[in-house]
Order: sequence, then C-alpha cells, then structure tokens
Amino acid sequence: MRIELRSDTFTKPTPEMLETMFRAEVGDDVFREDPTVNLLEEEIAEFFGMESALFCASGTMSNQIAIKCHTQPGDEIICDENSHVFLYEGGGIAFNSGCQTRILKGDRGRLCREMIEPYINPDDVHKPRTRLVSLENTANRGGGSCYTEEAIADISALCRSRGIALHLDGARIWNAIIAGGQSPQWYAKHFDTLSVCMSKGMGAPVGSLLVGSHSMIQQARRIRKIFGGGMRQAGYLAEACRYALKHHLPLLERDHVHARQLVSVLERKSFVGEILPVETNIVIAEILSPYTAHSLVEKLKTIGIDSMPIAAHQIRMVFHLGVDDQMTNYVCEQIELLQ
Repeated sequence: MRIELRSDTFTKPTPEMLETMFRAEVGDDVFREDPTVNLLEEEIAEFFGMESALFCASGTMSNQIAIKCHTQPGDEIICDENSHVFLYEGGGIAFNSGCQTRILKGDRGRLCREMIEPYINPDDVHKPRTRLVSLENTANRGGGSCYTEEAIADISALCRSRGIALHLDGARIWNAIIAGGQSPQWYAKHFDTLSVCMSKGMGAPVGSLLVGSHSMIQQARRIRKIFGGGMRQAGYLAEACRYALKHHLPLLERDHVHARQLVSVLERKSFVGEILPVETNIVIAEILSPYTAHSLVEKLKTIGIDSMPIAAHQIRMVFHLGVDDQMTNYVCEQIELLQ
C-alpha cells in the first residue's frame, strides 16, 4: 500500500464518477455544442452567483486567461511572493500577457489592504499601470491558509476605489468554503474573476473553470482558443466535474480532520519544529535534526508514505479524497514510531 500525500492533484475518479462519465452526452465544445460542458458552466456560474463560466484544461490556464483579460502589455500585477500565479505557472504572466509583477510578502500567502495600497502606482508615465490584484484562497504555500471575509471585502473596496480588477485563484476555494462556512455566492460581490479547480480535492481527473461576467467570459473564450485550450468532446471531463460538485464537496471536511489528526502527532516529535497553522487539508512542517526535509521524505517513502520536500527543512503533506481513515491512522502510527 502506498499513501499519496504529495498533493491533492493525485486524486483519481471513483468508480461512480467513471460510470457517470461514460454516460455523458457530448458534442463539440468549440462550437458550444457540448451539452454537458454547457451544463457544467451554467451550474458553476450559478453556484458562485456570477453570470458566466468557462471550462478550461487547468487552473494555470484559467488563471492565465484571467490575467490576459484584465491587462495590457506593460501593466503591473500585485500578488503575494508565494502565489501560484507567480511561482508555479512557468513565467506565464510575462510570457502570455507581457506584464510585470509586484510581489509582496504576505501573511502565510495572504495579503491585506494595508500591504497593497502603498504599491498601487500613481498615474505617472515612468511607472507601469497597476491593473490587477490577484489573491489565492486557500494559499498553498501558506499551509492552506484562508482569507477572512473582512480582509477580502477591504481589498475589494480598495481595488474598486482605484479602478483595479481583482482576481481570485481559487484552486482550493472549495476547502476555504468548507472551513469558513462561507456562502459561495459571497465571492461574486468582491471578485471580477474567479478560477476554481475541480481536479484537486474535488477529485475530478481534469478541469478548472473561470467565472465572471458575460462580457469577461466571452473575451476569455477567445483567449482560451488562442492559448490552444479549445476542446472538442470535453463533456466526458465536464461530467466528472458535475459529479464532484454534487457528491464530493461535503467530503472535504474529512480531509481537514485528517490534517489536524496528523498535526497532533507531529507536535510531539522532537525532529519537528514550526508547523504552520492548519486550517484546511495541507500540513507544512519544519524538519529538524537528525533529519532534513529530503531525508525524512526518503525515510517515509520506505514505509509507503509519499510526501514532498518544499524547502531544505520543510515538508508538505496534503490530504484528499484518496486518503481514508485507515490510511491516515497508518501515517500517524508510523510517524509516531520515528526517532
């Protein structure tokens, strides 16, 4: 038995999801004639209280399309230094949109109004135009940290007062909704665009959606085509996302419980230092002597546990649909035995 804790991207379709996928009605989505894709887009837009949605191959694609929609070459984007759009999307902000990035040092991946406001550029020909603020909820490198409603509302008010668009990389927004008890439609009040991923904790094999206004998604559809993201009989994939939305959202709470269960063990180990506060399904822990992050990961691998070193002395473990109670108990028991 191998227990996969490197990422929640390792989820696989359940037998029930696969059966539903096989029954999907499909067409040509580039012609907007795939009925299942159309249904998914309508359902996600309604779920978040926004006008329209666009099915994309990945969260990187949906984020990059949003950035392209909001900016012109030479503009500037504000985001956290550890945000996915800056660290893990292959330099896409520069490559795809010709923009530069103003990175700020947030609190576990989260920004606030007071951090952002001083870095909004004045109307000066010597400076790039600040056009977009991008937030990430939950923040991956912050250990799955969540924004408060108050913090988002303050940032939204600032952006609107300065004519700046606000985008949310909501790759794990589902975890934030479950952890914070927020209404999904609350996000529509504050964000111009929202990227939501179905292939992490929600357990679909492929797919993210970009959500926004009718006019924004019409523009996004054109950019998706230019990026090579126009898919044909994508309904098989869309049906997996529809199944996840109906059946998997409540299961995320179990992942959060498992993460807290692991932390209760790690806190007692002498080779574990600081553990980032656990709000959702991600555990990030500092590793002390006699281990390094890499040596501990290798040690865990020999007993069937896959984890990820994210720095010389820091590891990450992520809980998801594919890790059940028995597996979590095994992980905790094995770590308890380590010296």
